[in-house]
Amino acid sequence: MPNYRVFLCSLALATALFSCKNEEETKNTEEKKRPNIVFMMSDDHAYQAISAYSDKLINTPNIDRLAQEGVLFDNASVTNSICAPSRAVILTGKHSHLNGKIDNLSQFDTTNVTFPQILQDAGYQTAMFGKLHFGNNPKGFDEFKILPGQGSYYNPRFITKDGDTVIDGYVTDIITDLTINWLEKERDKEKPFLLMYLHKAPHRAWLPAERHYKEFTKKEFPLPETLFDDYTRIQPDGLKPSSPEFSSQKNNFEQPKNRKSTAAQSAEMNILDHMILTNDTKLEDSVVKKLGIKERYLGDPTKRMNPEQKAAWDRVYTPINKEFAEKYPEMDDEDLMKWKYQRYMQDYLGTIASVDENVGRVLDYLDDNDLSDNTIVVYTSDQGFYLGEHGWFDKRFMYEESFRTPLLIKWPNKIKAGITEEEMVQNLDFAQTFLDAAGVNAPDEMQGKSLLPLLTGEKEAWDRDAVYYHYYEYPAEHAVKRHYGIATKDYKIIHFYYDIDEWELYDRKNDPQELHNVFYDPDYAEVREMMIKKLEETRKKYKDSEKLDKQFIKVYEDKKV
Repeated sequence: MPNYRVFLCSLALATALFSCKNEEETKNTEEKKRPNIVFMMSDDHAYQAISAYSDKLINTPNIDRLAQEGVLFDNASVTNSICAPSRAVILTGKHSHLNGKIDNLSQFDTTNVTFPQILQDAGYQTAMFGKLHFGNNPKGFDEFKILPGQGSYYNPRFITKDGDTVIDGYVTDIITDLTINWLEKERDKEKPFLLMYLHKAPHRAWLPAERHYKEFTKKEFPLPETLFDDYTRIQPDGLKPSSPEFSSQKNNFEQPKNRKSTAAQSAEMNILDHMILTNDTKLEDSVVKKLGIKERYLGDPTKRMNPEQKAAWDRVYTPINKEFAEKYPEMDDEDLMKWKYQRYMQDYLGTIASVDENVGRVLDYLDDNDLSDNTIVVYTSDQGFYLGEHGWFDKRFMYEESFRTPLLIKWPNKIKAGITEEEMVQNLDFAQTFLDAAGVNAPDEMQGKSLLPLLTGEKEAWDRDAVYYHYYEYPAEHAVKRHYGIATKDYKIIHFYYDIDEWELYDRKNDPQELHNVFYDPDYAEVREMMIKKLEETRKKYKDSEKLDKQFIKVYEDKKV
């Protein structure tokens, strides 16, 4: 009898152990099924500078791999085209007016719940390397090494859990080294992971690596059609784009006497007038002063270079300085604009060449280590950027080049390779997409939509017909007026407010360069009324309002006082 009891006890113990083992194996199997997520983001990377979108300026074969192996979104946009607010929207899945990070100056409310926190709680290992742009201790990450603020291109300082550290080298290469080292040596291979791989480049002041500035400073790039835009947006009689003859029909909106866009005309981001020769085009301060040119001086952009790096830089850029000094006395405004544009493109695109190379390094690592098949890889930017269109650099506007952002996603065996998606998506959607892919419920307060229906061929479940935008940082750098608006596939309506009260309406299909404000055009009266109504409905849907506008203005003015 005692032996029988021992047998039963042994059997019960063996059954329990077997059950626990099965549960553990099931759990491990489920963990392995959950996709890894690699979120690649650059800073100010214009879609025009990715050859999957256009090869007029540069070839980016490694970023293009994502389009070839997955999906390219041709109608992706941001909710607020400025660095830190864009990142806050991505992390929280909430518009700026709800997450509180309306501009680069305001503090990020750390009571916001972010999608990395949720994934971490759900069993994901999480890591962030590169540029966050706000906060020194990002919540929800097992490991991080982030640049303070904007960070530096050469020999950058990083904030880590163990304190600050300076790493010698070029920032884009270093961020990739840190990323691959974590993948290789630090990640828990039994857990799914979220990896945020965030580049500083191609943010101003555009310092390329030596291997690229030697090449790109010799290149010449085609001029944008609108480089010399004079910001006339309401056409004189007989020159209206929508019909051969200008109609004299009256409507409820009186045409302003000024046919130019006040907002576009007053912005301080024109390459000729506002691009700084020292900081931006890399002229030496002594050369600028000797030529009698007066401008803001933001300091030496090469100050973090070591003597060897600086000597290599000078061998290429000193001749550029000398050539400019010789030509400048004979230059008119058109000549100077063209010269500045070429210098801008040479350095801006040179930094992107490094980004593309390093994206290739990460993709190769995933392929070579059997990680690709179960990994979602996203490449995007925190917003779009002007590459001379309308004479501009920078971003901030709801106009196309800054509103629209690159977005490429691959997920083998889930996303059909080589497709282009025209549906309207936003950076607001990333949080819910990643949570959905991981099988985790998103908080109710998130305002985006999971992109999974578009990624997995269930497009009939996608029902968005408009996207919302709101920009707040004014008065401030670049003097872009406060404005909000919506875009549909066919039209875009923008309301500029605060110190002006002006409306703009663009026909996105027939006027892709947004040169004709048809808000006052009687031929578009029905469209105008439809878009105003839809704007009001969308504001309400996303819980934005005139009351909030006034609150944020008061906060700004109180700080100013």
